[in-house]
Amino acid sequence: MTVIQTDSAPGQFRDRFRIPRGPGGKDALYLVGNSLGAQPEAAADAVNAQLERWASLGVVGHFDGPTPWLEFQRFGIDTLADMVGAKRHEVVVMNTLTINLHLMLTSFFRPQGPRRRIVMERGSFPTDRYAVVSQIQWHGLDPDRDLAELAPRRDRLLHEEDLEDYLERYGEQVALVLWPGVQYATGQVFDLARIGRACRKAGCVFGLDLAHAVGNLPLALHEIGADFAVWCSYKYLNSGPAAVAGCFVHERHRDFDGPRLAGWWGHDEHSRFRMGPDFKPMRGAEGWQLSEPPILTLAPLWTSLDLFAEAGGMDALRRQSLELTGHLAHRIQEQLSERIRILTPLEPHRRGCQLSLQVRAGREAGLKLFERLEARGVICDWREPDIIRAAPVPLYNTLDEVEILVDLIDKLL
Repeated sequence: MTVIQTDSAPGQFRDRFRIPRGPGGKDALYLVGNSLGAQPEAAADAVNAQLERWASLGVVGHFDGPTPWLEFQRFGIDTLADMVGAKRHEVVVMNTLTINLHLMLTSFFRPQGPRRRIVMERGSFPTDRYAVVSQIQWHGLDPDRDLAELAPRRDRLLHEEDLEDYLERYGEQVALVLWPGVQYATGQVFDLARIGRACRKAGCVFGLDLAHAVGNLPLALHEIGADFAVWCSYKYLNSGPAAVAGCFVHERHRDFDGPRLAGWWGHDEHSRFRMGPDFKPMRGAEGWQLSEPPILTLAPLWTSLDLFAEAGGMDALRRQSLELTGHLAHRIQEQLSERIRILTPLEPHRRGCQLSLQVRAGREAGLKLFERLEARGVICDWREPDIIRAAPVPLYNTLDEVEILVDLIDKLL
């Protein structure tokens, strides 16, 4: 990845995004990149270019020109691998997040003897629990017995030492740990290297859901030794609603010979078009591909990743992100602390772009505040039972917007 070194302030690429409109036709205060990133200005042209290739070349577009569709899923893979701290052959873009999670669990959840439990967080994003429960049942096991969910403490946060303690006591019964990079409701960032060490010590598979981490934090998936990771790309990666997702498989599984669900795009590319009856998987993460890449949803992703590179990469953006959330936290504590509680940990290494806020007066007051903000052009989101999530994103949000948010909350409360 070619990275341009920069010390620019947050929001440096605001004019390269299309920000949704609020009341009066002005730009909304868009603080929900943790749910759906804003559209890059170049996204429409990128999609239209592929539509034009389809119109002018038809099926020949798979092979001809500077962007042949047979290679399209690889055009931005170096940048993406850099962002997640992986080698090129460890990363693939394919499917959507939950499909990729099922593919990974099919291969890596192999209960044997007493080692048959999956450990995850209580209060995970629902799709993870749905997938895990269904996989446990697929093996004829009982989720009431074979799913262990670690609960937050009274501070509503999860603590790495609680997972370490569980694995120390019950590790011989654990087949797989599935953990988030960032807890979706609280915005808490986890020490993934520490969790990886605990999993290796317990002898269990280490899997990650990085939906709220990729494009938010610098990651080091190869170094921490995760067996697999999955993520979506429509949040911080700005690739559009329900766009193509990503997957990491550590290189120690490069020649994986265990079970997998097979599809023709995961077949050895050198013999793929011989249409043979026997599946021969590609080496590395690409061996888990099922179908051809979705060209029209890949185009905006590659466009967005170009902006990440131009911005200086994840380390530069991380510094700007900490500046944004640090300023927001400081202003809330300074001006609103008697009325607003910040649920997200405030230590820099334990927070990302998102701060989760609670109105101290309770759920109904919090929901009313959320609705009033929305009516005034502030787009954040509400998560039950009582959380307002605000995520200033360094590519297009600014410190001035943080000030506007705090002053508006003060006024509305």
